[in-house]
Formats: sequence, structure tokens, C-alpha cells
Amino acid sequence: MKLGAFSISLSVKSLKKSKEFYETLGFSVFAGEMERDYLIMKNGNSLIGLFQGMFENNILTFNPGWDENANNLEEFDDVRTIQKHLKENHIKLEKETDETTTGPASIVFFDPDGNTILIDQHV
Repeated sequence: MKLGAFSISLSVKSLKKSKEFYETLGFSVFAGEMERDYLIMKNGNSLIGLFQGMFENNILTFNPGWDENANNLEEFDDVRTIQKHLKENHIKLEKETDETTTGPASIVFFDPDGNTILIDQHV
């Protein structure tokens, strides 16, 4: 399965402090806005999303159709194909997408330890 770009989405208490901390580790702002309470930070191929007040727990995020630079990929598995595969393998989805649609969509489910996984397709 081709899940696309991977990042971890962190629920942070202070976007400013988290930004400064990850800049110290060599990350720089790649996308997002302080005024909208989120930043995407990048260091080489590593991506970290910092989100203040948007969700409770950290989230493993995959973006089908994108590489780590948010460039569209020629070939990728659509989120609906991934959803179908997960359901066929008895993985319970917390949030599903309409399989009759095309384009941007997302699904949410949990790993065996309760970690949230977001498959978030933007193309």
C-alpha cells in the first residue's frame, strides 16, 4: 500500500515554544500559520505538524498523493482504496469517507495501542 508522505501531528500547549524547540533541532517552518494555531516543520525528509488547541492526542498522519515536499505523486493509492483494504482486513474505522466520491478525503482509525492514525488525502 502506498500511503504517501508521513508526519507526526503533535498536540502542543504552546505553538511558539514548540516552534523554537524544533528549530533548535534543525527544523524550519514548511507550511501553516502561527495565527491559525498550526505549523508544519521540516528537517530533510522529516515532517512534524504542531497543532495548538486542535485535538487532544498526537496523530500519525499519512498523505496519499503527496511526497514529503507536498508535491503531487503520479501514482498513489487513493484513500478510498486504502479504506476498502482496511475494512476487508477487519480494521475498525473511527471516521470513514464516502467511497462514491473522488478527490480530497480522509479516514481515521486506531492502532492496537490506541494511537490515532489519520489518512488525509489532499488531491
